[in-house]
Amino acid sequence: MRRLATATFICAVAACAPAEAQTTPTQGVLPGAKPKPVATQAVRPGVQAPADTANGMSQAERLSLQSDLAWVGQYNGAITGDVSERMVNAIKDYQKLKGGKPTGVLNPQERAVLADTARRKQEGVGWKLVTEPTSGARLGIPTKLVPQQTTDSNGSKWSSPTGTVQVVLSRRKEANPTTAALADREKKEPGRTVDYSVVKPDFFVLSGLQNLKKFYIRGTFKGDEVRILTILYDQATENTVEPVVIAMSSAFTAFPAAALAAQPAPRRSVDYGTGIVASTDGVIIADREVTDACVAITIPGFGHAERVAEDKERGLALLRIYGARGLKPLALSGGVAKSSVEIVGIADPQSQGGGGAISVVKAQLGGNGGSDVSLAPAPGLGFSGAAALDGDGKFAGVTLLKPGVLAGTAVVPSSQVVLVSADAVRGFLSAQGVKADGTSLDVKAATLRVICVRK
Repeated sequence: MRRLATATFICAVAACAPAEAQTTPTQGVLPGAKPKPVATQAVRPGVQAPADTANGMSQAERLSLQSDLAWVGQYNGAITGDVSERMVNAIKDYQKLKGGKPTGVLNPQERAVLADTARRKQEGVGWKLVTEPTSGARLGIPTKLVPQQTTDSNGSKWSSPTGTVQVVLSRRKEANPTTAALADREKKEPGRTVDYSVVKPDFFVLSGLQNLKKFYIRGTFKGDEVRILTILYDQATENTVEPVVIAMSSAFTAFPAAALAAQPAPRRSVDYGTGIVASTDGVIIADREVTDACVAITIPGFGHAERVAEDKERGLALLRIYGARGLKPLALSGGVAKSSVEIVGIADPQSQGGGGAISVVKAQLGGNGGSDVSLAPAPGLGFSGAAALDGDGKFAGVTLLKPGVLAGTAVVPSSQVVLVSADAVRGFLSAQGVKADGTSLDVKAATLRVICVRK
């Protein structure tokens, strides 16, 4: 547990700094001899360093990335959303593990696979964000590991049927508490041997052994209200439980602000999505959320676009570009997704080093059909509004990424993706008097980047 706790909080205690560069001594040459030319590597202009790319992401995106890397066992730093060498190295290690080039920047396919793997691991333990009823604290619970819950006026306890894993959230009032005093009290509990501790002004962490069980404790206070999260587990279960402990520590919000309990995550000042050309006179199908509250909407290569209609129920919007020539609208008839789809879109430029290439990723249907169904894995930022194709390469609908929410002081990124069916898209166009005259099956020719600029 010492290894786990040290890795988890090392970036919270001290700034993560890159290791000092190692240099190789220059070998001597004989007098009068010409030195051999030194091999150099040309620097390609315009290519961002991995840390610069990560810094260009939103806080929510970095939190989601760190969380997913932690769930697959590659990242063992504090999940804060801050960029560090530890995070970049975790990305490189993940890429090498998957047989890819360790660039430190995930391409859309790599990001989608990572998100799907993390999601499946979360589903494997029944990960669920809950609100403890007596204290109002927010925390993540692996419900499949600890399905039994009891609650009283002092807090709640979740446990496995045999008691091998226990999660306890306790609350109490205490006059003039300090984290140092709270930590000392927890250290003195009978049977506890502490092998790691961190005490900060606003929280403390302890870990070690308690009567042959491993324990992890995180505590804090506000005024005279004290909140203590304790995780106990048999040593035989550590391979299963320890990866979850990192996620539980990150998700624990002892005193969530009521106003932030469940509201949309902050919108980015510049948002990127994908649009589909629907008609030769410049009608573009796009995501309503991506194009909402924009000061300006731009379609690279065509200039300004105007949002002319929206469908709040489906989450679609219609854009129009004027005076455009050479548009190749997609044939929107025919396709019905059955088990899987191919999504054709343009990833956020931060995911491709500032580029604007069109990518194709695959996703599985999460439902039995209907007007709109869920998809997994999430294709990544920038793909919202992208066309989905059925097994025959025909248009099957529009892919929409649902925005994340704020829970307490922590951002809970959403990986929910829905497919708005081709029938629903055609119905929306018809209701707006748009004649979808596309005959092209070249979906890439009908795919455009949509850029929204907000105040």
